[in-house]
Amino acid sequence: METQEGVSKQSIRERIWDYMESHDIADFPRPVHHRIPNFKGAAQAAGHLPHLQAFRVARTIKVNPDTPQRNARFLVLESKKTLLVPTPRLRTGLFNKITPPPGATRDILRKCATSQGVRNFSVPVGLDSSVLVDLVVVGSVAVSEKGWRIGKGEGYADLEYAMMVSMGAVHKGTPVVTIVHDCQVVDIPEALVEDHDLTVDYILTPTRVITTGCARPKPTGIMWSKVSCEMLTKIPVLRNLREREKQAGKDVTLRDEPGSQQPAPGPIRRPQDRPQAGSRGSRSPLQGADTQLAATVCVGNLPFNTRVRELKRALQELGAVPLRLTWQGPQHRAVPHYTDSAAAQQAASLLQGLRLGANALRVSLGQQRDM
Repeated sequence: METQEGVSKQSIRERIWDYMESHDIADFPRPVHHRIPNFKGAAQAAGHLPHLQAFRVARTIKVNPDTPQRNARFLVLESKKTLLVPTPRLRTGLFNKITPPPGATRDILRKCATSQGVRNFSVPVGLDSSVLVDLVVVGSVAVSEKGWRIGKGEGYADLEYAMMVSMGAVHKGTPVVTIVHDCQVVDIPEALVEDHDLTVDYILTPTRVITTGCARPKPTGIMWSKVSCEMLTKIPVLRNLREREKQAGKDVTLRDEPGSQQPAPGPIRRPQDRPQAGSRGSRSPLQGADTQLAATVCVGNLPFNTRVRELKRALQELGAVPLRLTWQGPQHRAVPHYTDSAAAQQAASLLQGLRLGANALRVSLGQQRDM
């Protein structure tokens, strides 16, 4: 499965999710859209893990909590190694250490490797713990043979790794493994890879073991300029790390904090080169619309399970970031607000043809009386 040059991270995600669903590669939970996708053959792909030298010599291994890595978690426990699993969305801490009961059978170990087992057989690992992670296993939506990785777009794997660096749990030589289906191994344009993106050293699929030889540096710590105030509010352990680094004299200014130097949105990576919202360059296809239209855009036909952050991410990648966003979930729509009608018209133009999941979104300019 190949990708075309000039696409965005989100278009790669959508293409892979669609492909896995349409070819019945996806496995429970479905649909796989907006997830680290589970797939048929995930256990077989994870079966390569014990054959890696990096696994054999590792004593402590961190494995993400997603379903496709369930067999990887079991193999770590079966090998009598220490298994660390990040807490879901980092809400209650960074890691949980899985502690099977004494004399656990293989069946019990398999239960410990499930999401329920992670909850029932674990103890939290605090920031003050002198834990050293020897191997990191992450999920991916897409990955290239060069080691460049795309997750589901929420940034948790990148953030987890950066937090591990900050607490001294990993170093630049700590190997990173991802477990994916063969169709998830694609070409990823180098222009899409950012400094905070986690790269991988090994790719395990049902049919292959790929050593990437990736020389691109991994994150060297938390890039606070990429962290939002909203994220800081939701992740207590992140607040604790920020306070520590602030006391150490580091710059911990957040992305949307007053006084931050937020860079302008990156270029739109779509097959057509379109102007950014609010720019005064090219004339928008909707430029002839009623000039009395309000500075809003109505985005409809959102999938029922769409989250606010998913739409925000898509708007950001297209260069159509609004001043604020009104979410109307029960109506399956949202209303981005812009500085003026011209900016709204440009945004509507940029959003034409946008898809989330299997849905083509309906985009129109908002009326003053409605909004």
